[in-house]
Amino acid sequence: MMSDNTGVAVYCEIKDDKIMPIAAEGLGVGRKLADSLGQELAAVILGSGVGTYAQQAIEYGADKVYVVDDAQVKEYQPDVYVSVLENAAKKIKPQIVIMGQTDAGREIAPRMAYRLETAAILDCVDLDIDSDTKRLLQTKPVYGGNAQAVFVNETDPQIATIRTKAMEALEPDASRKGEVVNIPAEIDAAALKTKIVQRVAEEVAGIKIEDASIVVSGGRGIGSVEGFKQLEELATLMKGALGASRPPCDNNWIPETAQVGLTGKIIAPDVYIAVAISGSSQHMSGCSGAKTIVAINKDKEANIFRYARYGVVGDWKKVLPAFTEKLKELMAS
Repeated sequence: MMSDNTGVAVYCEIKDDKIMPIAAEGLGVGRKLADSLGQELAAVILGSGVGTYAQQAIEYGADKVYVVDDAQVKEYQPDVYVSVLENAAKKIKPQIVIMGQTDAGREIAPRMAYRLETAAILDCVDLDIDSDTKRLLQTKPVYGGNAQAVFVNETDPQIATIRTKAMEALEPDASRKGEVVNIPAEIDAAALKTKIVQRVAEEVAGIKIEDASIVVSGGRGIGSVEGFKQLEELATLMKGALGASRPPCDNNWIPETAQVGLTGKIIAPDVYIAVAISGSSQHMSGCSGAKTIVAINKDKEANIFRYARYGVVGDWKKVLPAFTEKLKELMAS
């Protein structure tokens, strides 16, 4: 369906006084798409006192930044953010909207698509422009990560969320110039159906699993809390994070916030060390984006070896201590 929508818009989430890495990745792929179409790349930022982040978005590739600076959007609240972003999309009229596959992105994208009478494709690992139709080609894992499919949305705006670390952010360029446009929040109080009464921050010691470049994960075969302490030693030594498949979380050997998989967290570290993990499709959906997978498993037929670049067939209780000691030796030299 033809429309008068034009350009690419990226919703940029803010965290810890900067644009989130997933937003920078969105701007990176957004820049590529906008250049392919010969159109403009816009960033959209929501919050209170967030005008200073506009320059960050420009440095990461945006031509124009739309800022909604209002005390009512200081804290994330789904009803409010959906309403504000819907209004922003109607003003900007982008052909493509990109969001991160974050808790907020997963919640906002489908609701916004419904309101704009279009569709949203979630958890994309690649975005490109069809050279003939100029429509957005949206690639995402299907069948529990066992295959990838390309989707095309025939209505505008074409809304997509992108998986963390699936796209490359551009190197920030401090010399880039861009336009900053302030737009009002225009919040309809009658439309707000929920109220946030309390926020509880997730307590994580060390690096968050989704932010770590190295993740050491354990499966059912680890067998106990004590076993995970050995994995934690290796993760700490490598300045990485500790993860797990679902059974250890169900058995309370490790907090559920460490679960990697279809029903846990989807991550894409540089190195993923899978210890005593069989490699079910549900688990692999969460870590198949890792650049390098190292597997340790006593079952040579384990599915994990289909994905691993390096594999060790053996009892982790013998392999892991030897690996850890060798690593300490190499790091000391």
